[in-house]
Amino acid sequence: MAARRPRHHVPSTSDTPETTGPSFAQLGVPARLITALTAQGIVAPFPIQAATLPDALAGRDVLGRGRTGSGKTYAFALPVLARLAASPLPRRPGRPRALILAPTRELASQIAEAMAPLAAALSLRILTVFGGVGAQPQISGLRAGVDILIACPGRLTDHLASGHARLDAVEITVLDEADHMADLGFLPDVTRLLGQTPRTGQRLLFSATLDAAVDVLVRRFLHDPVTHRVDPVSSTNADMAHHVLHVQPATRLAVLVDLTAAPGRTLVFTRTKRGARQLTRQLVAEGVPAVELHGNLGQQARTRNLLAFTEGSARTLVATDIAARGIHVDGIALVIHADPPIEHKAYLHRSGRTARAGASGTVVTLMTDAQVADVRTLTRKAGITPTTTRLRPGHPLLAQLAPGDRAFVAPGAEPPASSRAGRRGHPRGGGKRKPANTSRTPARSPNTGAQTVTVAAKPAGAAAFSAGTRVGRRRTR
Repeated sequence: MAARRPRHHVPSTSDTPETTGPSFAQLGVPARLITALTAQGIVAPFPIQAATLPDALAGRDVLGRGRTGSGKTYAFALPVLARLAASPLPRRPGRPRALILAPTRELASQIAEAMAPLAAALSLRILTVFGGVGAQPQISGLRAGVDILIACPGRLTDHLASGHARLDAVEITVLDEADHMADLGFLPDVTRLLGQTPRTGQRLLFSATLDAAVDVLVRRFLHDPVTHRVDPVSSTNADMAHHVLHVQPATRLAVLVDLTAAPGRTLVFTRTKRGARQLTRQLVAEGVPAVELHGNLGQQARTRNLLAFTEGSARTLVATDIAARGIHVDGIALVIHADPPIEHKAYLHRSGRTARAGASGTVVTLMTDAQVADVRTLTRKAGITPTTTRLRPGHPLLAQLAPGDRAFVAPGAEPPASSRAGRRGHPRGGGKRKPANTSRTPARSPNTGAQTVTVAAKPAGAAAFSAGTRVGRRRTR
């Protein structure tokens, strides 16, 4: 392994690629990886990558902090791939050479997706291990030998206990979203897993926050780590607009329907799994193609719903906090906190699903009278100064936050396959609600093939709904 470099700290607050900073080649990334990166359209490092790559490539233990969406995945993926490719040790059955721990199945899958083309360029083998799917394919993959194991703590613990895997050959260990692992209660499992890796191995820990729980892992397992703080925990993206909409409980759903019926991808957060399931059914019943993502879904359903959202057959994903760290979908223009989170870290991680990698985005929090004090405390701790507006459905601000014609699945048309379960929640009368004072023209959705109804944008000041009432409801028999 390369000699240790002197400790140093590289501060940065930019959230865009370092076009005038060092190139991947100048940072020490091998030529084959640079070629593979270029093929993926990645030509310049982000600040977290520019800060951590020299030390990680040199074999140092690294502690990196950067907000969600800052580019942490490649910051650890590139050193892992480069160092394994340069290592003379072969892969062996059941004994991975590198271990990447992630808190959720979705995050593990997306790390593997990002690393797969780069690993192929170096003839390295990747395997994901997590619960909710059959264990036998994972066991077979372990037996065949794997270079990089990307795992959630629970299922990996099972494989270790049954003798299908050992961690004594791990050269590099990565903890991704370490603070989220602590929040989810994985700290004891993570501690036991790290204890089974060689003490001489390299360890990279990346997190959006470095709080007391994470510090326990740092002090026990990282050796003389180099710390890189790319931005403070409360820092916000200048391209992310924050709005608080003060609504009445009776009009909350109508506001959500208006926002989610606009073009583009929208991610809606609820506090509970039951709330996510119920709101998804309500949106589908209103004609908004929506799918849900939460812990009660099996892996097949989670994968199917996430694919529907990614490919566009469902424009809206209603999720619990599992998606605040677990998904990376490009082009999410709007994040809605249908239920304000309890603590500010959750707000920042949820909001970080939009305005990623230099893009712009909008974050909307719905607030009722009973939530005013809690939301004020939440935004203050998050370092956010939102624009607060008291409004009813039909307020012109809604068209500004989510511009474009509103489109609804026409009555009688099949919603996306992954949303059909929501039809059980159809309101009495069976009809789809529509705003008044709008023109409607049928169209064919290019994504789903289902007939949609386009609703022209309302003129400024038009009141499409009365507060607490349902206007424009069509009854079918």
